[in-house]
Amino acid sequence: MNRNEEVPYPNRWWTLVVLCLSLLVISLDNTILNVALPTLERDLHATSSQLQWIVDAYMLVFAGLLLTAGALGDRFGRRRALSFGLAVFGLGSALSAMAGSAGMLIASRALMGVGGAFIMPSTLSILTATFPAHERAKAIGAWAAVSGLGIAIGPVAGGWIVEHAEWSWIFLVNIPFVIAALLAQRPLVPESSDPSAPRLDVPGFALSTGGLVALVWAIIEAPSRGWTDPRIVGAIAAAFALIAAFVAWERHTPEPMLDVRLFRNRRFSAASGAITLSFFAMFGAIFFLTQYLQMVLGNSAFEAGLRVLPVAFGISVAIGVIFGIYPAQAAAKMDPIEALRHE
Repeated sequence: MNRNEEVPYPNRWWTLVVLCLSLLVISLDNTILNVALPTLERDLHATSSQLQWIVDAYMLVFAGLLLTAGALGDRFGRRRALSFGLAVFGLGSALSAMAGSAGMLIASRALMGVGGAFIMPSTLSILTATFPAHERAKAIGAWAAVSGLGIAIGPVAGGWIVEHAEWSWIFLVNIPFVIAALLAQRPLVPESSDPSAPRLDVPGFALSTGGLVALVWAIIEAPSRGWTDPRIVGAIAAAFALIAAFVAWERHTPEPMLDVRLFRNRRFSAASGAITLSFFAMFGAIFFLTQYLQMVLGNSAFEAGLRVLPVAFGISVAIGVIFGIYPAQAAAKMDPIEALRHE
C-alpha cells in the first residue's frame, strides 16, 4: 500500500525519528571501531590482516546483501525487514562484545553486516512510502544528515569509550539504541510493501557477492602475501570474472537486481565513481590514521578520535548541504532513478 496516494500518515514525523534512530546505530558503527584497533590488536593478538577483516567484514556483508535485503523488504513488508535487521544487528553486537578471539569478532561483525543490510534500505523505503511528495525531500534530508552525524561522532565516541571502559562497550552501546527502536517501531512505523516488487535475483546476488568477496579478500591479503602470489592473482581474476558475469546476467534477466543500463548515463556513472573513490579513500585513511596517531605519535584513543573528526564532520556538512538544496519539486514529480532512465 502506498500511503503517498492517500491521507498522509498522521504520526509520520515520529516515524522519521524512529527511522533516524535505526539509521544512526548502523552509521555510527562504520567509524566507532577504528580508534579501538590498537586495543584489539593487543587484547586479541590480532594481525594486521585480521584488523582489516574486523573492519571490512561488516561493510562487505552489508554491501553484498543490501540490494537483496531491500527487495525482501519490498516484497514481505518493510517494517518486518526493519525489525529483523534490528534484531540481527543487536545479536551481532552482543556476540562482538563477548568475542574472545579475532576470528570470532570477524564472524560477529559479519552478522552485524546482515542486520545493517536490512535496516538501511527499509528505513528509506518506509520514509518514501510514509511521507507525501511535497515533504519527502525534507524528510530525506534529515535522514541523510543523521547518517553523516553517525560517521562524524563515531571516532570520538569510540575513543571516549576505549579510555573509560572495556573495548566491548563499543558494541554494547548499540543495544540500547536497538531496543529503543524495536519498541518504538511497532506503534509508530506503518507497515508497507510493494505488490509489484520483482522476484529475487538469486543468480545476481550470488555473482555480485562472490565477486566482491574475492576482490576484497585479495586487496586485504595482498600486502602480506604479495601481489604476485598465485592465490592473490587467482582471487583478482575470479573477482573480475564474477563481476563481468554479474553485469552480463543483469543485462539480460527480465527482473534485474541492479539495472546496469543506468551506468550509460554519464552523470550517474561519474557520481557513483566519485562516491566510491571518496569513501574508499576516507575509510582507508581513517583505518591508518587512528593507528598511526596512537601507536606512533602516542595520542590516546580519545585524542585520535578528535583528530580525525574534521574528516567525518566535513562529510556530514556536505550531506546536509546537498540535501538542503535538493529540489523538492523534482522529488514530487519523479523518482530520481526514473529520471535517469528517461534521459
